Amino acid sequence: MTDTTALTDFPGYKAGTWTLDPSHSEVQFSVRHMMISKVRGTFGVKSATLIAPENPLEAKVEATVDVASVDTKDEGRDNHLRSGDFFDVENYPTMEFRSTGVRIEGGDFLVDGDLTIKGITKPVTFDFDFGGFGTDPWGNYKAGATAKAVINREDFGLTWNASLETGGVLVGKDVTIELDLQGSLAV
Repeated sequence: MTDTTALTDFPGYKAGTWTLDPSHSEVQFSVRHMMISKVRGTFGVKSATLIAPENPLEAKVEATVDVASVDTKDEGRDNHLRSGDFFDVENYPTMEFRSTGVRIEGGDFLVDGDLTIKGITKPVTFDFDFGGFGTDPWGNYKAGATAKAVINREDFGLTWNASLETGGVLVGKDVTIELDLQGSLAV
């Protein structure tokens, strides 16, 4: 059930087309490594657009990420992630997200959509948290938000792994995706 009374929780919300500011936005991820710690990394956002109508629950989001930009602070690991064992950037240079719906559930603002990685599309729900709205010193109206989702990498064909002598595997299945986003309202 949708709680439309929560729409008043977005002071400063303006309808229009919002474009992502890549220099103030980042896609981060983390995954278990050797079952004892986490590896973290980032991707560069290639493009993202939010079509925001008067009712935020009718918003539409489209985003594209440059997979070759993966950065885990280890060049060898990054090259392995770009290879056919993982992302196969030669054949699948981008991953895409297209929203299919927006809803408020239990006080949380959720964006449902289709995530495509390595040519495989699966439904994903991001939990959004709005940071707010404001005008920068150059007169641009900005919005900030964070979002989080957990996916099973194997659902997207990212199945490479190695068994450990002590039991378990080198790379966990669950990947946490976190977005730090800032966008500008197009004039």
